[in-house]
Amino acid sequence: MSAPKKIFGIILAGGEGKRLMPLTADRAKPAVPFGGQYRLIDFAISNLINSGLRQIVVLTQYKSHSLDRHISQTWRMSALLDSYVASVPAQQRLGKRWFSGSADAILQSLNLINDEKPDIVVVIGADHVYRMDFRQMLDAHIESGAKATVAGIRQPLAMASQFGVIDADSESGRIKQFLEKPTDIAGLEDSPHEVLASMGNYIFDADALIAAVEADGESPTSGHDMGGDIVPYFVDRGEAGYYDMKQNDVPGSSPRDRSYWRDVGTIDSFFDAHMDLISTLPIFNLYNMEWPIHSQAVNSPPAKFVRDSVGRIGNAIDSIVSLGSVLSGTHLERSVVGPWTLAGGGSTITDSVVFDGVRVGAGSRVHRAILDKNVVLADGATVGVDRERDLARGFTVTESGITVVGKGLFIER
Repeated sequence: MSAPKKIFGIILAGGEGKRLMPLTADRAKPAVPFGGQYRLIDFAISNLINSGLRQIVVLTQYKSHSLDRHISQTWRMSALLDSYVASVPAQQRLGKRWFSGSADAILQSLNLINDEKPDIVVVIGADHVYRMDFRQMLDAHIESGAKATVAGIRQPLAMASQFGVIDADSESGRIKQFLEKPTDIAGLEDSPHEVLASMGNYIFDADALIAAVEADGESPTSGHDMGGDIVPYFVDRGEAGYYDMKQNDVPGSSPRDRSYWRDVGTIDSFFDAHMDLISTLPIFNLYNMEWPIHSQAVNSPPAKFVRDSVGRIGNAIDSIVSLGSVLSGTHLERSVVGPWTLAGGGSTITDSVVFDGVRVGAGSRVHRAILDKNVVLADGATVGVDRERDLARGFTVTESGITVVGKGLFIER
């Protein structure tokens, strides 16, 4: 019997996340809170841990303090079995420069691969919301004989221009072309109204990955990007396979949330992903305990719902409320509330996402809004009710009408 393959995990977490401003004004995109008590990075790490990987590094760069702190405080593995999740900042090993792209991040971190000497390297992004059993993709990669395998998720043909698209050869299992945001492409053979979009998840034979990023580093015309440069390198050599996420069967998944994947790179997609959590039969189910999403344990009392000082009774409908929150006579509907949020009597929070430590004053109204950590609303204040007023106060308002309030702001009546 042959020895098992040694697998090493790399999570690319250096993205700036400009399209998520102001939520990324003070933190890296993977550190943005999500779903009440999680951070976006928790989904990537949980998928690798649940898939049996035990040696994982997270490559960071942009405003990484809160991300580094979260990883060090949350993801503590047993050193007895040489298990770890380690945050690795940009080290400038190849000169006084930062990462110039995702492929350059790996090139500048090859010492990590050389130290561990794995057979296979799993490289994934840090800011998507999904569940995936990478063991199944690893098995497919090994069986195919490909040097590189790209995970693909089926998306509507009309959305092809938003993704890197895999032009797949179903007979050989190889990628014919990797097309970056194509505007004119045919659908899949078995589903003409869909395309196979890259998930930003890759599996490589370790020696082939090292050779690819080293060659890429010497190219003056390269963008040093995993999807834009490294994948085409393997495609041109006939060594790139693909893995259809439709094949992935995550334990505990339901037909409704099976193959769920969302890129939360914009305010609208970030908001929509939260709305996917709160229905009776959620589109993405946080309560699948066969494939849990792990995060930092919050040392807090339970959430509490009470009458306010004059006896008004609140209610919570189709919502998630995190530990430590106290809602007094509050009407809460279709919303996600983070830890240690306090809401006063007669306040309403509807169709909104509220981060940690927010204070909502008595009689205040919050609608179709995202409130970052420690935002305070004075009694009777409003957010998301008057678009022009929100814009005049300097808040971000998307075209779809979602208002975003940055960290720690005080909102007057």
